[in-house]
Amino acid sequence: MSLTLPDQSKYSHWRPEQVKIIDDQAVRFRDVCVHEFTVGDVEDPDLMAGEPLWKWQQTEAGAWVMSNAVEQPYWMHQHDYNSFGHKYRIMARLSEQNETFWRLKWGGVQEVRK
Repeated sequence: MSLTLPDQSKYSHWRPEQVKIIDDQAVRFRDVCVHEFTVGDVEDPDLMAGEPLWKWQQTEAGAWVMSNAVEQPYWMHQHDYNSFGHKYRIMARLSEQNETFWRLKWGGVQEVRK
């Protein structure tokens, strides 16, 4: 049995780190994992992931990320072979200054298991 991947040219979310000049200063932008959670082995994992995504978006950290991200944050889905479930990551493109603020205030990503 062979595994095939979808056409990578259609995948447009993740982009490599960028540096832009803003007000004569170099500002670095990169994608940061701002939240991670696991969903069990269910029939429709994307449907079940809606509630934890919404709850995170309503927290102080989620609201801050949604308002300070350069582009709209996106989520990634991957199989969690250790628990036979599904792992979700919310990714946001943040400037270096905003990433530092986020890491200092909320301490980086802490996985939430459901």
